[in-house]
Amino acid sequence: MKLNTAVMKSLLMAASVGAVVPLVVMAQTPPKPVAPKKEKAEPPPKIKGITIPRANGHFLGITVDGVHFTLRFYDEKKKPEAPDAPVGAVRWNPISVKSLMRVPLNPSADGMALLSPDVVRPPLTFTAYFTLLTQDGKPLDVFSVDLNELPPADASPQGPIKGY
Repeated sequence: MKLNTAVMKSLLMAASVGAVVPLVVMAQTPPKPVAPKKEKAEPPPKIKGITIPRANGHFLGITVDGVHFTLRFYDEKKKPEAPDAPVGAVRWNPISVKSLMRVPLNPSADGMALLSPDVVRPPLTFTAYFTLLTQDGKPLDVFSVDLNELPPADASPQGPIKGY
């Protein structure tokens, strides 16, 4: 069987194209494997004010917001939680008054902190003694805080101070 020269040329051409194309494809570099994206670790939450570690592994954050002592409660991961003490008390000896100040700490409106009445006056250069109480009035926690350690932004009043 004799093949036409035109048919023979087209067969040779198709065979040569088929042989070249795989070589070109094989000569290309394979794509680089995509590395899985690493998630950035979240920085640990910050506790506002002075941080007090507790015996149960939880934390307290003490600030002076305007003219109030504010005592916030945090869990082991430093996330806000509801207070485990329904009430408390704080006493201190300010330099602007000649007597010892004692006030209760009552739940805030949102129930996530204990607040003092509006009696804290600058300068905050004294030590405050806190007592957390159970529902029965028994001491749950007792600690002291030197308010000189309070960051300046937290210690500044947020409005007019009553009584001045």
